[in-house]
Amino acid sequence: MIQIQLPEDVESRLRGALGDLDSVAKEAALVELFRQGHVTHYELSEALGLSRFETDAMLKHHHVTDDLSTAEEYAAELQTARRVMDR
Repeated sequence: MIQIQLPEDVESRLRGALGDLDSVAKEAALVELFRQGHVTHYELSEALGLSRFETDAMLKHHHVTDDLSTAEEYAAELQTARRVMDR
């Protein structure tokens, strides 16, 4: 468990503006840890309870796109998987 202590007025304002501040802080911390290379894409997905594609969308929302697969890369992976399955 990680706790962040904020001044009461700051916490109140942020909760009013952001709703579930605990989830927002958790996501922000994990995205930054991912950006720094301390957690993997899989670990990020697991920690946030998201699928691979939901995690990619969330990372794009946070403007973290360097390590994400492109549509072309997904298509190539799909083509490879189909070839393997046809054998």
